[in-house]
Amino acid sequence: MHIIDLSHPLAGTMPVYPGAESPRITDARTIAGHGFAEKLLRFYSHTGTHLDAPGHILPGASTLDQLPAGRFVGPGCLLDVTRIRGPRVEIDDLEKDRGRIARAEFALLHSGWAKRWGEASYYSGYPVLSTAAARWLAGFDLKGVGVDMISVDEMNSTSLAVHRIFLSKDRILVENLTGLEALIGREFVFSCLPLNVTGGDGSPVRAVAIL
Repeated sequence: MHIIDLSHPLAGTMPVYPGAESPRITDARTIAGHGFAEKLLRFYSHTGTHLDAPGHILPGASTLDQLPAGRFVGPGCLLDVTRIRGPRVEIDDLEKDRGRIARAEFALLHSGWAKRWGEASYYSGYPVLSTAAARWLAGFDLKGVGVDMISVDEMNSTSLAVHRIFLSKDRILVENLTGLEALIGREFVFSCLPLNVTGGDGSPVRAVAIL
């Protein structure tokens, strides 16, 4: 068994969604001073590589503690959209992968945008699913969809249409993945277990692919 890490590390200097606070990670206890080490963590629930539960957008929808652990693990398929030059991923761009999507429980969109992590260009210009393509993909029996971008919607979106399409189908969303190029042409199991937060709308995850 081989594990591929698909997560950005949490750090106080990491990129965050515009308007969110940067994480604060401080030494609450130290080995030198207290005999043991313990960190005090303060960060938004959608920091770094993270998961969106349906309750992130939709009133009364499922929260993290209401979803069984099995909802966060399953066979994955990689959808390579690195060659798309327009702002939208359309159904025609995904149709060739219909068979693989039908056999998967997680569809991961590899745009290559993770290489811009830490740069200003990370926050704009990334390709997003058109609403038609999102509805098409949400029509498969998936547990969730992941992307190597800051969001499944455009940065300036106020409707969050793509979020709503998937979350209304009780799918989960994973954003800010990295290292997806290592999965091209490979079969894998995807895992994105979140913290089991009561009423949780989202959580940072240690997303991995298991080969």
